[in-house]
Amino acid sequence: MEETTLAPITLEEATGFLDKLLDKIYDFAITYGFRLLFAALLLFLGFKLTNFIVKLYKKSKLYERLEPTVRSFLKSAISIGLKLLVVVSAAAVLGVPMSSMVALVTSAGLTIGLALQGGLSNIAGGFVILVFKPFSVGDFIAFGEYSGTVKSISLFYTKIITVDQRQIVIPNSMVSNNVLIDNSALPTRRVDVTFCVSYDSDIDAVRRIILRTADSDPDVLKDPAPVVLLEKQDSSSLNFQCRTYCPSDKYWDVYFRLNENVKRAFDENGISIPYPQMDVHLHSASGGDAK
Repeated sequence: MEETTLAPITLEEATGFLDKLLDKIYDFAITYGFRLLFAALLLFLGFKLTNFIVKLYKKSKLYERLEPTVRSFLKSAISIGLKLLVVVSAAAVLGVPMSSMVALVTSAGLTIGLALQGGLSNIAGGFVILVFKPFSVGDFIAFGEYSGTVKSISLFYTKIITVDQRQIVIPNSMVSNNVLIDNSALPTRRVDVTFCVSYDSDIDAVRRIILRTADSDPDVLKDPAPVVLLEKQDSSSLNFQCRTYCPSDKYWDVYFRLNENVKRAFDENGISIPYPQMDVHLHSASGGDAK
């Protein structure tokens, strides 16, 4: 078997190979290195410029003139749109053909759209809220088991702050496709409070006391005037309902004050609030009743 021996590489050949390798590395660095560097710089400066534009928008007169609902939604749309434009520009600098990029974005958008149908429906829900304005930022709304003041409406979510200072994030699709109550839509709101008194109480006296207490509240409106009605003759009490009107943002203040002040007025005038009671009748063996 013949042995094959490799001829030793001369210094000249090694130097020539290294020169060619360095030339290729240099050509690659010139061709793509500067592109990578410029694309990275474009991304960095583009995102910085986007944040700067968003800050300018928040300080502009246009921002002040817009409704709070439109402000937050438009801010989110501007930020996302500009950042997407920066990414596409960086890809173009790297030499990615625009036709290929359009095809890639289209196919990726379709794939992502099928995978994230909820996200797209949230965007559509955001536009519905923006256009038809079922509520606005600052309104007190009730949605299912949640209620609170609307803090912001973004591209995907609506944030509300509850009365006990918790933040709830609700997808826009749920908000736009479900029933909600806007307690701030009208300038005034009716406050209904029920008071229970014993059966031996004077009906007219109870009505006068409740009306006098309601009239003395600074937030209760005079027109429409407060009304007190005998709502129900319950098993152990007479139930009176007081109906008053107040500014919408004063609802809970009036509600709690009426409960507290009417109780004080009842105590001062000897009106008792009954406890639930039950009469038990025992039947004796002879057929008579024993109470």
